Amino acid sequence: MTTPQASTELMPTMPSNVDVQTMDEKLKREQEINDWLPITSSRNAKWWYSAFHNVTAMVGAGVLSLPYAMSRLGWGPGIVVMILSWVITLYTLWQMVEMHEMVKGKRFDRYHELGQYAFGEKTGLWIVVPLQVVCEVGSCIIYMVTGGKSIQKIHNLLCKDGANIKLSYFIMIFASVHFLLSHLPNFNSISGVSFGAAIMSLSYSTIAWAASITKGRMEDVSYAYKVSSTPGTVFNFCTALGNVALAYAGHNVVLEIQATIPSTPEKPSKGQMWKGVLIAYLVVALCYFPVAFVGYYIFGNNVEDNVLISLEKPTWLIVVANFFVVFHVIGSYQIYAMPVFDMMETVLVTKLNFAPSRTLRFSTRSLYVAFTMFIAITFPFFGGLLGFLGGLSFAPTTYFLPCIMWLAVKKPKRFGLSWSINWICIILGFMLMIVASVGGFRDILISAKDYQFYS
Repeated sequence: MTTPQASTELMPTMPSNVDVQTMDEKLKREQEINDWLPITSSRNAKWWYSAFHNVTAMVGAGVLSLPYAMSRLGWGPGIVVMILSWVITLYTLWQMVEMHEMVKGKRFDRYHELGQYAFGEKTGLWIVVPLQVVCEVGSCIIYMVTGGKSIQKIHNLLCKDGANIKLSYFIMIFASVHFLLSHLPNFNSISGVSFGAAIMSLSYSTIAWAASITKGRMEDVSYAYKVSSTPGTVFNFCTALGNVALAYAGHNVVLEIQATIPSTPEKPSKGQMWKGVLIAYLVVALCYFPVAFVGYYIFGNNVEDNVLISLEKPTWLIVVANFFVVFHVIGSYQIYAMPVFDMMETVLVTKLNFAPSRTLRFSTRSLYVAFTMFIAITFPFFGGLLGFLGGLSFAPTTYFLPCIMWLAVKKPKRFGLSWSINWICIILGFMLMIVASVGGFRDILISAKDYQFYS
């Protein structure tokens, strides 16, 4: 006979009511946090949201410098780099859209979550987060500088006899907008700003190439390299190669954008997301290719680093174009700031046990805007620094990190088509990382040589 005591010992241990209650409370808290965080709080976005979010994230005011980059590359290399970058980044973006829900019942809502799945919990975090933070915070700072410079250009054109006002004050004016907009809770709440920014990017790009055609080809136009020395030509080539290639960098926020789209087993989010991405890349092509090729054709190697300056007149058109630039970079700043807000707020409420609240959000986001404004005012030549840091962060996250994760997770057949394409992208992306870093570092040295703080 089995004694009651022995029978009890053989029975499986059942969770106590206290354990179940603790587990329920933990799940409830996790759900409350997800409902509060900016990336996961709203999942009712439409496919066209992803279209203009991606346009706003990718197309920057740097499009106006593409003719200048072409003058440093020349016709042959310039056309190849422009088209090849478009193709490679579209492919790597498709990979990220596909990997968002590759595990049944799981969504990788953030870039670092996908990295953790591919490389391991700790390794993935240390690989992805530093790269993503440099990209997103760096982009916000350069948008501060770009917005301030564009406002300054508008002022100088409209008030030619007015006082010479420092760039620092115009950056402060631009930052004041973000002290308000940054308190919008999530991606869907900034969809109106993002849509307007996408329209503005197409508008000022169209003004740039259409006004160039109207002006007509310069009589003494030349397409030869302007710098006579070999080292100067090589460094200029490196810088231009990095500028063109990095113009396509918008992958750092793509999973966060896809996270806002609803998904079911029957209708996963990747269908709507991919539709939006294709529209976005069509708009990118309409912005980039005409501006780069037409601007270079019209002005040759005498084109300014901002093609609007080469146009000179009519003044009203240049003012309108710069206004469009300001509006666009307002939206771009918000797109790149939202994942940073999500990271900061996640750490505060999950690691430091702060209670989710409006006060916490207000304080955190205001400090972030103030920080990016301060760095922009202190280092207005941040474009060169971004070229250097971008070579170390934008190139990996855009050109070859998605390919490495694809190989790690999907494990395609060795020497097969998918395997070969991914390794080609990895090699080209790694070369780009080195080249862009070299060119960006040289720009820093040139810009900082005679620079005086807050001058």
